[in-house]
Amino acid sequence: MPFSFTVKERDKRSSARAGLIHTPHGDIPTPAFMPVGTQATVKTLTPDELKELGANIILANTYHLYLRPGDDLIARMGGLHTFMGWDGPILTDSGGFQVFSLQHLRQVSDEGVVFRSHLDGSEHVFSPEKVISIQENLGADIIMVLDECAVPDDRHYMEAALRRTHLWAERCRAAHTRTDQALFGIVQGGIFPDLRRQSARVLADLDFPGYGIGGLSVGESKEDMLRMLEIVVPLLPDDKPRYLMGVGSPEDLFESVARGVDQFDCVLPTRLARNGAVFTHSGRVNLRNARFAEDPIPIEEECQCYTCQRFTRAYLHHLLKAREILGLRLNSIHNLHFLLELMRQIRHSILESSFVDHKERFLASYRVVDPAVRALRRASHGRGKRSRRENDLP
Repeated sequence: MPFSFTVKERDKRSSARAGLIHTPHGDIPTPAFMPVGTQATVKTLTPDELKELGANIILANTYHLYLRPGDDLIARMGGLHTFMGWDGPILTDSGGFQVFSLQHLRQVSDEGVVFRSHLDGSEHVFSPEKVISIQENLGADIIMVLDECAVPDDRHYMEAALRRTHLWAERCRAAHTRTDQALFGIVQGGIFPDLRRQSARVLADLDFPGYGIGGLSVGESKEDMLRMLEIVVPLLPDDKPRYLMGVGSPEDLFESVARGVDQFDCVLPTRLARNGAVFTHSGRVNLRNARFAEDPIPIEEECQCYTCQRFTRAYLHHLLKAREILGLRLNSIHNLHFLLELMRQIRHSILESSFVDHKERFLASYRVVDPAVRALRRASHGRGKRSRRENDLP
């Protein structure tokens, strides 16, 4: 079979699970973090470096590749795998999130979205059929339906957007012809439990090979995000992978895995890296800070990544202040290694029946940047003897 998913082990104290996704370009052990290669490249890194870091799958962006260099050109070049020199699995999103982020440069109807390019202002149309055609040209192993990512707390608009999302999902499913690609549906519904339930049930009935959970981590509180996951995940088919779109902070990965999520993607590790911030097991560190100018140790002394094995914080600080590209590369290598290794350890802990203990140890020492998350964690510790599910809050 070109695509399949198998659950290998389930955690007995949470909803976490370890599985394996099979694709035409290789297998993906889950839970999995997917580095984002928006324009057919994970910024500053080569495909070989990504393989060395342990990446099993990467994500590319339909909207950006459609505009430049064009999906027809990529198809003529042999497809996205050949074009970018990556022989592992690829997931392409539908471009819907990017189109809807244009706000004043788009018009939405049941037929699709009319928008203007952020590059040159030219007018384009994304219909469900068009988005499927583009992704079939790109040739990724996993592709996504066109959905409408609306403001999460605007109920009136969300109801209309959800109806469109379900309509478009049906049309995408009907338009999809390539049997070597898996088309995932996307659950929407904002922060409204009844709409999330409705969306999960409608999409589950359409029997997609996998399911994205969209419209989260877009401005709502962490508590709302986790609450929506607890509503949606149990309603999705147990034998299909669940993909939480656009989430990648360490604390969110732990909490989402605990609620049954299998796949993640986020620009966070490379975006932070380009701005001087790196992950450590005690929290984020900003290497632009003057206190690192004479710091002789690596980012983390126990880290096995290339950056930490070769360079000091002082050197990385210097590269960032001097605006040298190497600094961005070395930070990106470390941050991706950190998240990919974190996911490997999470998977191992599920297989060894120690996930909850591993999660609690990590979060006990990890300093969360978001003050709202810290407040939520303090509140969860003060609830007394509640269910383990409630106490799994960050």
